[in-house]
Amino acid sequence: MIDQPLNRRRAFAMLGGAAALLAVPGAVFAQAGGNGASSALPSGSGALAELSRRLRAAPRRRSFDTVPFMIDRRELWDHEASDLLLSYRGDRKQMWESSDINAPWLNLMREAVNGQVFAHGHPDFLPVAAVHGTAHLALFNQAMWERYGLAANAGGQISRNVFVAGRAGTSPADDRQKVDGFYGAGNNNIASLQRRGAVMVACHDSIHAIARGIVSKAGAGSPDQIAADLTNNLIDDVVLVPSVVAYIVELQEAGFTYAKAS
Repeated sequence: MIDQPLNRRRAFAMLGGAAALLAVPGAVFAQAGGNGASSALPSGSGALAELSRRLRAAPRRRSFDTVPFMIDRRELWDHEASDLLLSYRGDRKQMWESSDINAPWLNLMREAVNGQVFAHGHPDFLPVAAVHGTAHLALFNQAMWERYGLAANAGGQISRNVFVAGRAGTSPADDRQKVDGFYGAGNNNIASLQRRGAVMVACHDSIHAIARGIVSKAGAGSPDQIAADLTNNLIDDVVLVPSVVAYIVELQEAGFTYAKAS
């Protein structure tokens, strides 16, 4: 049986309190974020800030006992958050298809944000990662990596999920020319991108495929139940859709430019 309560734990995040301008090149400001970290949206990003606020308030479905092979009902995915993404009216928006965990997709997204905001002057630029394949492993929390031995799925080059957390000691107050600073090549990670307005889109089809692989390797278990466990343990603020390869069409129809990260 499918358990379907909505996760509204961030429904009132960012209501109230003024955003303080930071004295850094590029006029970056910080606000309270939904996961306890501050955001780092650029000054003038009114549309992006509003989208970020509304996305944090949108329900996420993360209390499943079991999920089917194919999602064919709206109550099984984050359709409200998806609608917000597809209706975004900012002047620039880009979708990165990310399928290889060892490809430089986080670095390329960081470069795109830097270039759009600081060089081209588009503070409302919205980058979206359409994640599937082995790259999807980065969207599960560390507990899932340990429970299901996901490091082996990543090719054995890494032992834990190193893709989420920001580089220690970095801050939006960093000089943006600092290579190891918040905006630099030494800080390629999901958390920092999310603070800058990026959205990670998760794929149910990939989740179920990963679950089937786990069952096949173990010789026992239920793919539907393991897929539910993996879904319930997606990292914060991810938007779950039925199939990322299908969702790419929706993003392109909504005006997102396409980029391949591998």
